[in-house]
Amino acid sequence: MNKAELIDKIAKDAGITKGQANDALDSFTNAVITTLKKGDRVTLVGFGTFSVSERSARNGRNPQTGAVIKIKARKVPKFKAGKEFSTRISSKK
Repeated sequence: MNKAELIDKIAKDAGITKGQANDALDSFTNAVITTLKKGDRVTLVGFGTFSVSERSARNGRNPQTGAVIKIKARKVPKFKAGKEFSTRISSKK
């Protein structure tokens, strides 16, 4: 499912226009990004938790030459599925 298909599904399920569904989805994603940039978490009970993890600097290798390269430290987004979400995905229905 891509963004356009998700917007269509939200609009149909909520009985709203595609424009309103697009605005709602954009607002959600922007809120999650803004919160994670501040270093906070976003927890949706039953669905999961969005958080930020820090990767430390490390050495890597260039696969073509085998030369050692420095990989900078950085922050990466994480998602941990909630129990209800995981249970519903793994059920056979």
